[in-house]
Amino acid sequence: MKTTTQKIIFSSMLAALACVATMVIKIPSPLNGYINLGDCIVLLSGWLLSPVYGFMAAGLGSALADLFAGYVTYAPATFLIKGLMALIAYYGFRIISKKAGGSISRILSGIAAEVFMILGYFTFEGILYGFGASSVNIPMNALQGALGLVLGIVLTKIFEKHKIM
Repeated sequence: MKTTTQKIIFSSMLAALACVATMVIKIPSPLNGYINLGDCIVLLSGWLLSPVYGFMAAGLGSALADLFAGYVTYAPATFLIKGLMALIAYYGFRIISKKAGGSISRILSGIAAEVFMILGYFTFEGILYGFGASSVNIPMNALQGALGLVLGIVLTKIFEKHKIM
């Protein structure tokens, strides 16, 4: 069993990685947002950490990226959406892995988390800009989700191969 200090350090590292992965490549989307590679770390946080630590790593790392990049309006929604994505990935993986293999469980739980992300930002931007305008970002968020899922699975395979997990 890892100590609390080790859990905090690992969670902090994933939060920092989520922040960096979110900021390193930012492709602007039509409604003042951007697509990025941070979702792969958000999913990893859910798959690797406990629910509380995963929520905090994914939520804080992603929200900090919004703050640092000047998307202050998005930061609270990002904290909640990305944190909940990690929870969905965590619980989805735990439930599905009882009946399916690890890869299938990660794919299905990752899809569920990414669908939640798309719906979460659609709702948030719908409140800000109107739901008609918000629908313009659905394809961009879906692309971000697909990239995040693929990269998250690849990173998981690398972690398993090198016994990091």
